[in-house]
Amino acid sequence: MVDLARTAATPPVGTSELFQILRDGVPRTRSELAALTGAARSTIGVRLDALVDVGLVGAVETAASTGGRPPAQVALRPTSRLVIAADLGASHGRVAVTDLVAQPLATREARIDIAAGPVPTLTWLVQAIDELLDEIGRARDDVIAIGIGVPGPVEFSTGRPANPPIMPGWDGFDVPSWLRQHIRAHVLLDNDVNIAALGEREHGWPGVDHLLFVKVATGIGSGIVSEGRLQRGAQGTAGDIGHVRVSRAGDVPCHCGNTGCLEAVASGPAIARALRDKGHDATSSADVIALVNRSDLDAIYAVRQAGRDIGEVLATCISLINPQVIVLGGSVTQAGEHLLAGVREVVYSRSMPLATEHLVIAPSRAGGMAALQGAASLAIGYALSPAGVDELVAYAEGRQLVS
Repeated sequence: MVDLARTAATPPVGTSELFQILRDGVPRTRSELAALTGAARSTIGVRLDALVDVGLVGAVETAASTGGRPPAQVALRPTSRLVIAADLGASHGRVAVTDLVAQPLATREARIDIAAGPVPTLTWLVQAIDELLDEIGRARDDVIAIGIGVPGPVEFSTGRPANPPIMPGWDGFDVPSWLRQHIRAHVLLDNDVNIAALGEREHGWPGVDHLLFVKVATGIGSGIVSEGRLQRGAQGTAGDIGHVRVSRAGDVPCHCGNTGCLEAVASGPAIARALRDKGHDATSSADVIALVNRSDLDAIYAVRQAGRDIGEVLATCISLINPQVIVLGGSVTQAGEHLLAGVREVVYSRSMPLATEHLVIAPSRAGGMAALQGAASLAIGYALSPAGVDELVAYAEGRQLVS
């Protein structure tokens, strides 16, 4: 007899909804899935066939037998499909191929010039992806999602950079559409600091739901994690602290077109410029770090002052979003504790005691891999989401192209 009350209360189980149960990797039988969802075993069978066809799940033989043939179980197949993670900086490119649980299978790093424009940079990216796929004996068709971080503002919903100051020629460029001409996969583009915040939280501070990641390098920016989720804001510019005005900056011009920005006095190039004014041969963050490592007092003071300037802005951020952890990353943090000391000095003196009572201000745990790990997490998050699974199944059935 049909249980009408149960049938009315149980929504239809789609393929993507069923997969959300299986994505944890725990093997389950069809009977267990039917009991969990309230769906008929025949329905479960149809949904599983679709997931098997696209390679997301497969049979495993681990069920205990109670006499006779053990019941068949199914589970996520993490290596059946691949995602691509890419961290494109001003002068570096890092690419990784990972499985569906973010295990890297092959990686590559090279010097690039992102100012050369989108087509040369993305052509290099496609070539690097092909080389990595060849290395592990896989094909482009195995890739189901690509996550990319770039050093500039991005309208996340469209995957188009928006007036990026150090990326000439990229403004409004349709990165996803260009890449899909070569690799039929869903493409997600985001600001590199957002990507790094995601990687830092998931791989460095997995138990922290309120985190602010601050990158101090050629530019300065931050990524905000609140309630365990990356916050991009209405147009994707949340966390752009590099162009907040600070008291010490005065009328110092910034490449954004304004004056007095934090980035104009506390970024790597700004610190190097201040040291040149004192007669030092410094043109980059690496030169600044080298001077600090030689215990040059001018360099140590300049880095600590940059930390104070950053701390001035972060004190306001703390009042607004009340993070548990502030993580500092980027090339300038290689100058050791001096930058952190400057940040802490101002933050703890200017913020409310309740907000800083348990606040941790620490260097990055993920280091230079934060953005690459975040890009992989972004791609996997979409690929295994209900929308991603529906898209993959629909494409396999010929009902639509990957969007």
